[in-house]
Amino acid sequence: MMNEQLTPNFMPLYEQIKRLITRSLSDGEWQPGAMIPSEMALARRYQVSQGTVRKAINELVAENMLMRRQGKGTFVATHADDGTTYRFLHLRNLAGEQEYPQSRFVNFGRGKADAQIARRLDIRSGSALVQMQRVLTLSGEAVVYDDIRLPATLLKGISSVMVEEHVNAYKGTLYSLYETQYQIRIISAQERIRAALADAQVAALLGVDVGAPLLCIERVAFTYKNQPVEWRMSYVNTEHHYYFDELN
Repeated sequence: MMNEQLTPNFMPLYEQIKRLITRSLSDGEWQPGAMIPSEMALARRYQVSQGTVRKAINELVAENMLMRRQGKGTFVATHADDGTTYRFLHLRNLAGEQEYPQSRFVNFGRGKADAQIARRLDIRSGSALVQMQRVLTLSGEAVVYDDIRLPATLLKGISSVMVEEHVNAYKGTLYSLYETQYQIRIISAQERIRAALADAQVAALLGVDVGAPLLCIERVAFTYKNQPVEWRMSYVNTEHHYYFDELN
């Protein structure tokens, strides 16, 4: 077991416990979907009060890293859990409802990281990438075009068949695929949002006119230790949908 000694500094004790629990998650001590030890057991392990452990766990639950199941215990959250499956999908229809998306992959292949993507993914320019381009449909309407890139070293053996079966046949997400097949759990993301005009390729895929206004969302997704693992650029037709986020 790694050194779990608490440090005598100005960081609140619960925050130190939170970091120790997060490190255990990152190191794979508790896998996605697994139940973690009880608050009492963790209090004994870290030699702190049960209340301190509870506060640390409450924060990790709020951050969707853990989830409580009434009468059962606390579990490592997964991207297959109800309520978290589409927590990174921020689109709603005009009635305010979230819809289940269907994916149509238009390209799957390999490529090299240009300077911008290399910088976002913290890899060397020219590094090998897995590339996926797809169209997301909501209620039968093409709404999103995604251009997705990931370091090829993280996804050895991935194929278009594997991706399409997981996403469409099994109604999973790409993030749940990364988690179940490659033990890569996406826990956070950064987005840059701007307005854009549809070029000929995107216009044809989304069924809009060339030059139509779109929402352009650049996202970098991170796993533990703030490691970037996925870059994507999404072009969104907002004629019948809008971007929704809840700020706390």
